[in-house]
Amino acid sequence: MATNYTEENIRSLDWKEHIRMRPGMYIGKLGDGSSADDGIYILLKEVLDNSIDEYVMGAGKTIEVSIQGQRVIVRDYGRGIPLGKVVDVVSKMNTGGKYDTKAFKKSVGLNGVGTKAVNALSSYFRVESNRDGKSVSAEFERGQLNKEEKLDETSRRRGTKVTFLPDNEIFKKYKFRHEYVEKLLKNYVYLNPGLTIVFNGEKYYSENGLKDLLADNINEEEQLFPIIHLKGEDIEVAITYSKSQYSEEYHSFVNGQNTTQGGTHQNAFREALIKTVREFYDKNYNTSDIRKSIVAAISIKVMEPVFESQTKTKLGSSEMGGNMPSVRSYIMDFLKRKLDNYLHRNEETAEKLQKKILQAERERKDLSGIRKLARQRAKKVSLHNKKLRDCRIHLGDTKKDRYLESTLFITEGDSASGSITKSRDVQTQAVFSLKGKPLNSYGLTKKIVYENEEFNLLQAALNIEDSIEDLRYNNIVIATDADVDGMHIRLLLITFFLQFFPELIKEGHLYILQTPLFRVRNKKETIYCYSEEEKQKAILKLKGKPEITRFKGLGEISPDEFRYFIGEDIRLDPVMLDKEVGIEKMLKFYMGKNTSDRQKFIIDNLRTELDTIKEEEIQIA
Repeated sequence: MATNYTEENIRSLDWKEHIRMRPGMYIGKLGDGSSADDGIYILLKEVLDNSIDEYVMGAGKTIEVSIQGQRVIVRDYGRGIPLGKVVDVVSKMNTGGKYDTKAFKKSVGLNGVGTKAVNALSSYFRVESNRDGKSVSAEFERGQLNKEEKLDETSRRRGTKVTFLPDNEIFKKYKFRHEYVEKLLKNYVYLNPGLTIVFNGEKYYSENGLKDLLADNINEEEQLFPIIHLKGEDIEVAITYSKSQYSEEYHSFVNGQNTTQGGTHQNAFREALIKTVREFYDKNYNTSDIRKSIVAAISIKVMEPVFESQTKTKLGSSEMGGNMPSVRSYIMDFLKRKLDNYLHRNEETAEKLQKKILQAERERKDLSGIRKLARQRAKKVSLHNKKLRDCRIHLGDTKKDRYLESTLFITEGDSASGSITKSRDVQTQAVFSLKGKPLNSYGLTKKIVYENEEFNLLQAALNIEDSIEDLRYNNIVIATDADVDGMHIRLLLITFFLQFFPELIKEGHLYILQTPLFRVRNKKETIYCYSEEEKQKAILKLKGKPEITRFKGLGEISPDEFRYFIGEDIRLDPVMLDKEVGIEKMLKFYMGKNTSDRQKFIIDNLRTELDTIKEEEIQIA
């Protein structure tokens, strides 16, 4: 039976209602702060982009950022928002100074949406502009103006100050992670040498731009040769190769925006690299052999860039703007001249690069037969029916933004994978089931990835054989039991990713699923506890003698209960790398054969469960 369709069904939303009803259109996914692309970091970035644009235009060399709990403050010393437009700029769609390309020729944000989204999605938002000895401030609640104040005279330095609290109604149980904020701020200073950002009292500054970025991402001892650093008027490039990493790693930027999903500029860079190297050595080397193990960064500036989404993670523009050539031609010409000249002037680097290419060629040929057999074996296993329960995003919905929501749970055993499979969101969550403990892959070559059935099938499920650009899931979640065997499997999987696909961890795709250790309940209420401390608090809250269940494994948690732990309230711990410790050094210590050193480390750091319980009981008391 058809429903009535009348004038009453037609509704017009104002700007803030639309943003709050469809936040994903403006900031991508929401999240709780456990992922670098969660909405709270997009809000911070949107505010910072305006301050960066001021610096680019020559106004203000310092930006101050403070994050205390959930309160964020960003203060720049730029020109300040024109005083008569302070409220409009943060609350009227399609209002801003960046439509005038004379004022902001190569700006990050051009559509006048950014700060409006921050305003609408914040429970508290305050903007203050100081200029010409005067000040205007305005306070909002979820986009609604509550207070406006104008001062005819002020001694405050010129510039803009924005304070906001992301709304707990939109972002559930969120928290800002220092590591993600630090990476965001470091990218800004790499791309703007001379700019100082002060975050909670700590200064970030870069003199060498993208060269510093690469140096911060790959230790000197892991670099095949010193970083090649090339600069032009609207382009900057840094290149080296890893001695141990197998796949490619790129950091790409457009007008200061970190394009994590690449785009036309990154594709042009890869194409230009191949062409330049082939012509320099006068050899028609295989594309994959040239790019294997590369670690590179590229930044370009274009007029009025077109991105494929509001979150600006992939460049769609093919033109530089104005009277400039296309993005492809510009990058091709630049790299051909600059990189070719560099290799001619640095013979040692040129020799090391050629040896690396030839080594990659030998390894590729050695693996060719094994790869073919591995693909046949994967087909026989019927990966997508038995090992992998895929999500529907990959069954027809090809919108790139939906990729941000996709998750693959890697589980152990049939019971655990069965529980997750029955309770998951079939639209966005997939499950890969392991069979037993994976192999310790430390020190092994890429050959083992194809020879070992579990590794081969996992690689196929993730679709990362050729490049992680083809990664099928944005979030890879290790979901193992919270016992010794589960911890061991977790460690072996992390070793696998570090050994063969470290960029998955560097780019923030790998997580550990936290599941409750205890269930405390009475007839009226059930509380799930993730630690002994939470259990003790739950007992005190429920009083009396509540029923306490200790979950020994994921398989013991029913699907009806499991959906709470992988839904809105999912707890994920991101796997992060310590930049001070190289991957090789770390793997050698934890997964190598240095038994006595590791044994001493374990003894020195051993804490029994009883010790932990006693400490927590003291804290509660």
